[in-house]
Amino acid sequence: MINIVNEFNTYKNSIGNRVALYRSVAKAFQIKSALYPGSHIDIMPSFVIPDVTYIDNFKGTVKFFNEMEAIHRFIDENKEYDGECKLNFIDSDYKKSLEIEPVDLIISQFAGFVGQETKRYLKAGGILLCNDSHGDATLAFSDEDYTFVGVIVSNNKIETKNLDCYFQFARKRPIDIGKVKGTMKGPNYKVKAENYLFRKIKK
Repeated sequence: MINIVNEFNTYKNSIGNRVALYRSVAKAFQIKSALYPGSHIDIMPSFVIPDVTYIDNFKGTVKFFNEMEAIHRFIDENKEYDGECKLNFIDSDYKKSLEIEPVDLIISQFAGFVGQETKRYLKAGGILLCNDSHGDATLAFSDEDYTFVGVIVSNNKIETKNLDCYFQFARKRPIDIGKVKGTMKGPNYKVKAENYLFRKIKK
């Protein structure tokens, strides 16, 4: 048995506290359910979103989520909403076909092309929150199933205006999607954000 609180706090100290990020997105887009592929042990979405499904097959993550009773207790002590916390963990590669009900939000943080591989689980009108570490934001920007609706700026505030400066190179040229897929690395744009927001516009 592991101490999930100690394990989580050590992890949170290494990646930073993302609760404010998830809170901002949940509040702005009235998020009630989320999917977090490649989550590792980042359970911070469950502090502000009532229904979250986590997907990962990393051995340490599976071991952590085996302590589900302790995790529920910890979240109940820290959640910012009334009512029950629904938390589900799937021990799997998120690229596989899974039985998942459509959600309001998909979270992609340093886990590959999450926005592409799991968009079938996102409701029409739902939100993809992603960074461009592996090029996930670039692929979403170039995907007709998504529309670019915002970025996260300082203090985890959401900016929805003046978005034309993003995904632009210093010297104007098209985005090489093949290169992004091959390298799994976001291009070096003139202006960058830590996180990007896309709305799914097709079923």
